[in-house]
Amino acid sequence: MYYVVYGFLWLLSLLPLGILYVLSDCFYGLAFYVLKYRRDVVMNNLLIAFPEKTEKERINIAKKFYHNLIDMFIETLKMLSVSDKTLEKRFTANWELLNDLYPTGKSIQLHVGHNFNWEWGNMVMTKNTVFKLLAVYMPFTSKITERLFYKLRTRNGAIFLRATHMKEDFLPHSNTQYLLGLVADQNPGHPASAWWFNFFGRPTPFLKGPARAAIANKTAVVFAFVHKPRRGYYEANFSLAVEDPGSLTEQELTHKFVIYLEAVIKQYPDMWLWSHRRWKYDWKPEYGEIIL
Repeated sequence: MYYVVYGFLWLLSLLPLGILYVLSDCFYGLAFYVLKYRRDVVMNNLLIAFPEKTEKERINIAKKFYHNLIDMFIETLKMLSVSDKTLEKRFTANWELLNDLYPTGKSIQLHVGHNFNWEWGNMVMTKNTVFKLLAVYMPFTSKITERLFYKLRTRNGAIFLRATHMKEDFLPHSNTQYLLGLVADQNPGHPASAWWFNFFGRPTPFLKGPARAAIANKTAVVFAFVHKPRRGYYEANFSLAVEDPGSLTEQELTHKFVIYLEAVIKQYPDMWLWSHRRWKYDWKPEYGEIIL
């Protein structure tokens, strides 16, 4: 069954991006207007984040978000057949910031949010950095989907570590020089064991793990976001958060990312994944203080 699905999607991926974007526009209309895919979640999230905006302004952000979301699915499909040369023209970044850290002998932890298009970014990064690229991911429950995405994501040599077996998968690489990509705005599974910050004016839990690992492993920490100059083209921006994470506490380092993440979302609001329930937990006094 896997080969039937793979063969069909591969043939579909051979279509020019221009035609695939026409399909994306059709799916956008279906998702937004007909199926209303997670629209209540999206609009509620936007209301929490931007209460000062009018309803019309929030709807405009939502429409752009849905276009970006569907485009990402189409662009991920294109990865089955697209050349590395084409992708490198369409996804650019200030790679030198990463590569300049290599001679220091330090590894890097890259902290990013749910920001489009992370799939293209992963594929292009292996070709533009001298680091061994590690990325943490949550395996799919569908065996066919898991196999397909794993093949795509590791096509250019990236090494994917299962979030469910992180310690086990990371161990062979712990004494090497690596760049570890972490989506640091994941919702914690246990809000009682998270740091709670004031994020868009709302108490919000953030994972302790990324900051803890950076300090323990003495890795430089780099923050990143992606914006979209025009359709089908992306530009990532890397900034050095701290070269010596031991100079900060876990809480301070996490707070630094929270401030950064909120700022870039405000700058490019349609590029963040509003369809996930970032504010599904309510703070309770036993969870500890809320950091402003």
